[in-house]
Formats: sequence, C-alpha cells, structure tokens
Amino acid sequence: MQTMEISGRADSSFQRIADAFEQNFAEGYELGAAFCLFKNGEKKVDIWGGHMDAAKTRPWEKDTLVNVWSTTKGILAFCVARLADQGHLDLDQNVAHYWPAFGSNGKRDITVAQLFSHQAGLCGTSRKITPEECVNTDFLASFLASERPQWEPGTRSGYHAFTLGPLADGLFQKVIGKTVGAYFAEEIAKPHELDFHMGLPASEDDRIAELTHDGGLQTGGPDNWNEFQARAHGNTPTGVEIAMTREWRAQGTPSAGGQGNARSVATLYSALATDRCLNGTEIISQAGLDAVTQIQIENKDLVIGLPVSWGVGYVINTSKLVFGPNPEAFGHSGWGGSFGFADPITGIAAAYTMNRMIEPQGAPDPRVVSLIKAISASMA
Repeated sequence: MQTMEISGRADSSFQRIADAFEQNFAEGYELGAAFCLFKNGEKKVDIWGGHMDAAKTRPWEKDTLVNVWSTTKGILAFCVARLADQGHLDLDQNVAHYWPAFGSNGKRDITVAQLFSHQAGLCGTSRKITPEECVNTDFLASFLASERPQWEPGTRSGYHAFTLGPLADGLFQKVIGKTVGAYFAEEIAKPHELDFHMGLPASEDDRIAELTHDGGLQTGGPDNWNEFQARAHGNTPTGVEIAMTREWRAQGTPSAGGQGNARSVATLYSALATDRCLNGTEIISQAGLDAVTQIQIENKDLVIGLPVSWGVGYVINTSKLVFGPNPEAFGHSGWGGSFGFADPITGIAAAYTMNRMIEPQGAPDPRVVSLIKAISASMA
C-alpha cells in the first residue's frame, strides 16, 4: 500500500468520500486526481492529490487541469440546453433547418434532440480520419454533414463518442456564429470564473496534467467490436498521444477535448441540482433544464453495448444508476474514469477528474464505484 498526502478539505459528514479518495491512491489506482462535491449549493468536499506527470516530479495542484474526455459532453449538454432556452435553437426542429448541408444522404428529418441523444446514426466516420483531420473542426463538421447514417435515425442510439463534438460545433456555428467552446467561455466560464475550457490557450499549458493509460483494451478491443464500435473507436485517432498535443487543446472539441478540474465541473452541476444560479444569476430556466433531462431514448446502445437512458446530451440515471440511487440524477462520465453529475432530489453535485486512465475489462472502474458508494453512504 502506498500513502499519499491529500490536499484540500472535506466536511466531517462527508469524510467517507475523502477516505475512499485516499484509498484509491493506497490501492495503486491513481497517479493524480481531484474530487469536489456540493450539497444544496454549499461546497462540502474539495480535495486533490498525487502527481501531474508519470515521472511523479510535479504535484497535482489546486488549479491543475486535465483532459476529461466525454465528461465534456455534460458541459456540451448544458450549452445546448441554454441555447434552446435563449430561443436560438428548437430541440424539436430538424438540424437541416439550421444547417442545410446536414440534410443530405438521408439526414433531412433528424431533429436537434435526436442528434444530441445519439440517434443520428453518425457514431463514426466511413473512413479512417488522419490526426491532422481529427483536430480540424471545420473539416470534420463538413465531412460528417455529408455522411450517410449507419442506421435509421431515431430508431436506436449509438454513442457518438467523438463525432458529436464536431457536429455540435458545426451546428452552433450555423446558429450563433461561434463554437460551443467560445459560447461557453463568453456566456458562463469567464463571467462566473469556471476553470473549464473547450479551446485552451497555450498560456495555460503548464497547468495541464499528463495523461497515462493502463493499457487495457477499449470495449474489449478491435477483435470484439461490432460494426458500430469499429466506426466509433477505430476510425478516429483519439487517444492519449493526440490529447497531449497543442492542436487538440486548442480545438477543444466539446465531445472529448474539455480541459478542466473537478471543482469547476461540480460547480456547474451544483447550479443545475439546485436553483440553476451561479453567483446569484440564473443560467437556465427550469423549463430549459427539464427539456434536456427528459428521456429521449432508452435502449441497449449500439456502441456502448449496455442499456443507456439518453436525455438531450445527458446520461439519465434510470438505466444503470451510475450516479447513485436516484433515477432523476443526470450527468456524464469520461473515458478512463472522470465524471460529473447532478442529483436534484438530494441537492448533490459531484465531479471527479484524474490523469491515470483505467480500462476495466468487463467491470466498472473501482475508483468510481468507491467514490459513488461513499457519496451514498454519506447521505444515509
């Protein structure tokens, strides 16, 4: 067992979480990590520890950032909800209404809600994408807009692990003339001092933790992939190497390229779990939030291979109860372990970020399991 000094603080009533966090280091699961939890709008846990680099020469700091992969989609879902709440976007309108080129090759009737609930049939690309193309948002948006769906849109979900980001940026640029990352920065991050970035300036690179991977095979590896998983995972060169490049950080694709910390992710979810306000300012109406947390489709996802309940961008907790015992909870997790969620029933919002990616084979991430159990035990 290795010991690790944990920084920050946890209220005594939530000490179980701090203990679970520390135990994950003791078990050798972690390199560096952070965890933050709010209860009814009050910060109860804000802890971090470990190292930013594989060589263990740089300690994880209070303001360390890390690529959180698909935990970014929870921020994207909020941006979609807010844009609709502002009257710029109709969730029931066809995407092609805003983006005519998207309507080609059998995609004319795909709605905004279907796109963001992974029903558009565009979970991957029809050919392998080069690393240079992977970080070219305009190219990817145009390429995906010309693709043919892999199944009849609206009949099944198939997780758009990477492709949802460039599709979202393409749609936002048509609607408001800016990417999701630029919209979030201007509307939320800067005015409310949230340290989360979908498009990170080079001046912040020193704060980014180095990602590592345990070497496990994603979704069982290529030999076990179905045709949808092969497109989603095999045709885009997303991985630790590209995520550590300046080009990836600058692009900040809102499906997988968000750079942030647990504190900022939990702060946003805390607003959504309570009065929907940051610093006394309402950031979305209750109706706007309700619209994206209603289940759009509940099925065995073609890419994930497990039952999933999709809202408009959010994972709704009904199918797997991954975010505690309440089916009303919603959020999103990220490749390798990170997560963020809100539970409006308990007023709990929590987020976890880390730089050692784990690929469990046929089992959930033990770090996530221990942290979620500790949250539930603290509420008992």
